[in-house]
Amino acid sequence: MSIASDIQGSLVLLGTGTSVGVPCIGCDCAVCTGGHPRNQRTRSSAILGLPQGNLLIDTPPDLRMQLLREKIPLVHAVLYTHEHADHLHGLDDVRLFPFMLGHPIPIYASEIVENRIRKVFDYAFDKRDPTHAGAVPSMQLRRVDDQPLEILGSVLTPIPLIHGPYCNVYGYRIGNVAYCTDTNRIEPSSMELLEGLDVLVLDALRTTKHATHFSVGEALDVIERLAPKKAYLTHLSHELDYMTFHRELPEHVALAYDGLRIPLT
Repeated sequence: MSIASDIQGSLVLLGTGTSVGVPCIGCDCAVCTGGHPRNQRTRSSAILGLPQGNLLIDTPPDLRMQLLREKIPLVHAVLYTHEHADHLHGLDDVRLFPFMLGHPIPIYASEIVENRIRKVFDYAFDKRDPTHAGAVPSMQLRRVDDQPLEILGSVLTPIPLIHGPYCNVYGYRIGNVAYCTDTNRIEPSSMELLEGLDVLVLDALRTTKHATHFSVGEALDVIERLAPKKAYLTHLSHELDYMTFHRELPEHVALAYDGLRIPLT
């Protein structure tokens, strides 16, 4: 029997890849075919080990294998950054947890994310005779806005982020650690919420400019302005080879990788 992993007091990066993951299907580049463990990037998500349980941030399509890989047997609540498929479409994988908890699993989401959940996973909310084969996720939806959240014995601060012209995202700060994925612009009011960090996890898709994600250079500019003690770049594409690219980064900045554990401070 596998031993459950104790993640209390940590932020664990379950996935650090872009929306198609790395390796990319059909790609024969050196990163996709090289097999280096830190170039194996599942879709982006994270989990917080809080005083009263494990808080999952996003439910990507790779969620089941992420939790098995990190030996995490139970999720007590879920918190969403935004509604895109690579962050949402693994939601059905949480349906075992309500049986273990003895109650519906709390799902913290903005109004836009909640509406997408109700549309994509409509079978979970159908009060008529069920037509869906098997169990369905039992959820209790709770609203996220710009106000601080008290979840599982900790307070999290939502950080409004801009993810291209058509999508708003929430990053989250807990203590002096912040997780900010999927963004290409951070407004001054949100930058203020990110001051004084020990650790910043920040979106950096590739070296060249992108319409909805920070490039590495843009992310480094933000990091220089905020001056966290340590920063990790996440939501990485196959253009960024861990073994070569990390040598080009400033000493206090590193490429994130699946399974990275960051102490909460």
